[in-house]
Amino acid sequence: MQKTDINPTSYLAALPDESREPMQRLDVLISGIMEGQSRVVWEGPFWGGSQQTIIGYGDLRMTQARGRTVEWFMVGLALQKQYISVYVNAVEDRQYVAEKYAPELGKVKVGKSSISFRRLDDVNLDVLAKVISIARDQLETQA
Repeated sequence: MQKTDINPTSYLAALPDESREPMQRLDVLISGIMEGQSRVVWEGPFWGGSQQTIIGYGDLRMTQARGRTVEWFMVGLALQKQYISVYVNAVEDRQYVAEKYAPELGKVKVGKSSISFRRLDDVNLDVLAKVISIARDQLETQA
């Protein structure tokens, strides 16, 4: 995946009617928590090779096992075919925060750094905000 010049607000405005409002609400929530951090649309093949468009919040530089440094985002927001995904690349107590707080997040599917749900009503937005705040704090500590 790579950063694009696509305006995140324009991208959200162009989404289908049924997806636009929840994605815009999540963008407001995430942007508010990640205030002062970058907000960029990323596009390209994602894990597993599928083409994705993700709004990334906060620049994250990671060094891979082979010593190569890669650019990524701390928090991401993506519209999938059947659900919305929020990616949170933060760890607390040696555990990905998405997994750590999974029991409190509501009716969601959780991976290492992903939180996926069909409707906004399925996710506990207060707990999601807490998870995103942890990521923001880690990003600011690394700066």
